[in-house]
Amino acid sequence: MSHQQDSHVSLTRIETFGVERIPDKDRCASPFDLFRMIFGGANTFATCMLGAFPVLFGLSFWAGVASIVLGVVLGSIILAPVSLLGPINGTNNAVSSGAHFGVHGRIVGSFLALLVAIAFFSIGVWSAGDALQGALHRLIGLPQSNLSLALIYGFFAFLVLVICIYGFQFMLWVNKIAVWSASILFFVGIFAFKDTFDADFAGTVSLASPDTFWPAFIGSTLLAMSNPISFGASIGDWARYIPASTPKYRVIGATILAQLATLSPFLFGLATACIVAQHAPQYMADNNYVGGLLAISPGWYFIPLALIAFIGGFSTGTASLYGVGLDMSSLATNLFTRAKATLVIGLVAVAFIFVGRFGFNLVQSVSTFTVLIVTCTTPWMVVLGLGLIFRRGFYHADDLQVFTRRLKGGAYWFEHGWNWRGLGAWIPSAVIGLCFVNIPGQFVGPLAYLVGGVDISLVVSLLLAAVLYWTLLMLFPEPQNVYGPNGPFALPRPPTLTPDEEKMLAGRLGH
Repeated sequence: MSHQQDSHVSLTRIETFGVERIPDKDRCASPFDLFRMIFGGANTFATCMLGAFPVLFGLSFWAGVASIVLGVVLGSIILAPVSLLGPINGTNNAVSSGAHFGVHGRIVGSFLALLVAIAFFSIGVWSAGDALQGALHRLIGLPQSNLSLALIYGFFAFLVLVICIYGFQFMLWVNKIAVWSASILFFVGIFAFKDTFDADFAGTVSLASPDTFWPAFIGSTLLAMSNPISFGASIGDWARYIPASTPKYRVIGATILAQLATLSPFLFGLATACIVAQHAPQYMADNNYVGGLLAISPGWYFIPLALIAFIGGFSTGTASLYGVGLDMSSLATNLFTRAKATLVIGLVAVAFIFVGRFGFNLVQSVSTFTVLIVTCTTPWMVVLGLGLIFRRGFYHADDLQVFTRRLKGGAYWFEHGWNWRGLGAWIPSAVIGLCFVNIPGQFVGPLAYLVGGVDISLVVSLLLAAVLYWTLLMLFPEPQNVYGPNGPFALPRPPTLTPDEEKMLAGRLGH
């Protein structure tokens, strides 16, 4: 059978791999495929909306550019090490996290992945559905009613579920189309708005008033950081298909470049938000960026806008939903295959979308919910990234599967399947980080007042996790068997194993 035929079969066949280590012969992806999956999942209206926040906060165009670039770069640096876990272990990041949290402690990663996926899937479908309805209303007179919006949401959800159930190859094919088509349509937008865009847009806050400028700037930076950080729990879902022999710099490079590429939708959102603020300020006053964008768009750009919304709905939805089904199948192996678990979680996410949008109007609350989730996910990623460095990239891939196989023991059993070093760094970092969250009118942590209204939640959770994890590993070294032959990096070498410990290690899991 030719390579072309193989690709066709793999595209139309439902993926059967769960979270068990993928054999080397079945590792079919490249770092460029990882680039397309990450960029495709973020090259959407949801990212444009994040790009509009600096204007909503009152920043000038150039201050907004600086905050977005800084946030994306910092978030990419945090995300990059985590991208290596998939190729090294051949499984998703929740399972890989068992090396640092214990094989039972990996549930933390699964829970975070579930929350992130549902939140970002909801935001992606909401933003795409609203934009598509508005564009079709202006283009063909589609009635702007709850019925038409519900039909659009349902259509998106059905197609996204089908793509996710078929699995990785189908998703990769969708994103191959989405990356280039959405990028071209955003580029066309330059010509649609070039005559009305003013790079000298001043905003309402400036460095002349630091008490108002810095909270707005830091808030915008943290929102931009949340985009790359949101991939932390899911990037292994795609990277696990990259061969373990792939040079690490190529995987890290693809991850960072994909995030830098998202500057295009970020800056599209920023530039068009500046135009809306100048020419249709009533929309920005109502925090309605999508409505304002449709109001300022020339008629000939309605079709490209509708296409961006349509393509973006697929990209965001598949990127968010696929990994959750994968992880759920590993937690309930007796009940669900990957495809069945994807269907169940997908139906729950769809119900959440409809109830939130039409029952309780929770769109704004879910945005806040997302910030809170990212604040909790950041220290988890810090533990994984530092753990990988301390272990010099050495893992017992088979021992990571103890929980999935319903066994006991192995290198990552620690204290009955829990590693309190990783948990001891993550729990206080997440809790204290939440205390510094400051989203006026929605969620203000009890410690937010200490920094004059500036939201430093991500910074606090990130730095605290790094300090706590390193300190705990220094004071309470992990067993020698979790490290490779060269021992740990930047940590004391653990005591040599006793003969009894060596015998136990040699016989773990029946090896």
